[in-house]
Amino acid sequence: PAWLRRLCGQLLSERLMRPNGVQAVVRGIMEGTGAGGAGAEAAAVDWRKCDTVAKILASCPQQCLSLEDYYRLVCPQILDLLHIQDKLTARQFQRVATTTVLTMAKEHPQLAEKHLLQPLLAPLLRCSE
Repeated sequence: PAWLRRLCGQLLSERLMRPNGVQAVVRGIMEGTGAGGAGAEAAAVDWRKCDTVAKILASCPQQCLSLEDYYRLVCPQILDLLHIQDKLTARQFQRVATTTVLTMAKEHPQLAEKHLLQPLLAPLLRCSE
């Protein structure tokens, strides 16, 4: 029902914008993916899940006051997904993070540059100066 979709969307949005909310949501959705499985079929399911999670992260929720605020709160958390230590989890989180970065860069290039690409490339830029 529509009311349930709205409520779930609201709860998801609230969680995403909290500290460590992105990681909690990604862990919750990706739980059980990639462990064991039937080879190519399991890998395809894993990729589809990663793409779906990335689309969720790249979409600004209706409850958020502005797109700028959403990017400011969520983008640093997306970049944090690149630093997960556990190898299996890291592979999934990196897929989600890179797909989210690409999606955000296509949809809102200026905000993605400010909140994702500049922080990501800052160490490289410092070394080249």
